[in-house]
Amino acid sequence: MTAAIECVELTRRYGDHTALDRLNLSVREGEMLGFLGPNGAGKSTTIRLLLDLIRPTSGHARVLGHDCQRESEQVRRLIGYLPGDLRLWGNMTGQGTADFFAGVGHRAADPAWTRELAGRLELDLGKRVSAYSKGNRQKLGILVALLHRPRVLLLDEPTSGLDPLVQRVAWDLLRDEVRRGTTVFFSSHVLSEVEQVCERVAVLREGRLVAVEEIARMKARAVRHVEVTFAGAAPEPGAIAAPNARELRREPRTIEFEVSGDFDAFLKALAHHTVADLRTEQPSLDEILLRYYEEVAA
Repeated sequence: MTAAIECVELTRRYGDHTALDRLNLSVREGEMLGFLGPNGAGKSTTIRLLLDLIRPTSGHARVLGHDCQRESEQVRRLIGYLPGDLRLWGNMTGQGTADFFAGVGHRAADPAWTRELAGRLELDLGKRVSAYSKGNRQKLGILVALLHRPRVLLLDEPTSGLDPLVQRVAWDLLRDEVRRGTTVFFSSHVLSEVEQVCERVAVLREGRLVAVEEIARMKARAVRHVEVTFAGAAPEPGAIAAPNARELRREPRTIEFEVSGDFDAFLKALAHHTVADLRTEQPSLDEILLRYYEEVAA
């Protein structure tokens, strides 16, 4: 089966700075792959190379078998794109913007599909873009990316600026597209967002691919901070028999732990004590990546 996206030794340098270093990555058709990394890791550079907006220093990339540089026009016909720095024409209405992009490349867009997208996103296409909030401009960007029901979606921070309810609508739209066979390349630096829609992630660090993993396996590497308040006095040090838990802070009735790996084992160790309250903090992407880098370097 032809990979939807294939990068082979894909490299981009700017003078002495390497923005992307020999990326080898294959994305399956009908997959929603999370493309993770802190800002500046090389995520947007990768997308721009796939779109032939910039040229690689070395290596190559293909979308559905088409070379991204030699066959860039064919590639762009297959792709829906939402940039991270979305810019639209303020004097156009939302409908005018949709109509403009519907005509780009002479690809027909179904008016009923446009109305459905606008309805699900609760977007008023009759307003001028200049009157839109940041969130509504982002909604319009999502609509435009989905307009032609492309076979591949390249999305750079797609839900930036959206409130939580609209984020859920956007995720549902993407899931629907994946169910009908669309490939989604979902670039983000927010792990909690990627967890909602992706089963597999690729992780960049300083331009290098450091992991391609299932989300479940990556979460197993995560370190949680857990604050446990006991009904009475806190147990003595070492009384919580969980080898994957490390005590960070102690008060008369409360202990804060750092828990790595299997969270269920920690909960079973707590079951021998009377717990009044428990609060757990989802680790940030940076914390998870740091843990992963430490394990790789060990």
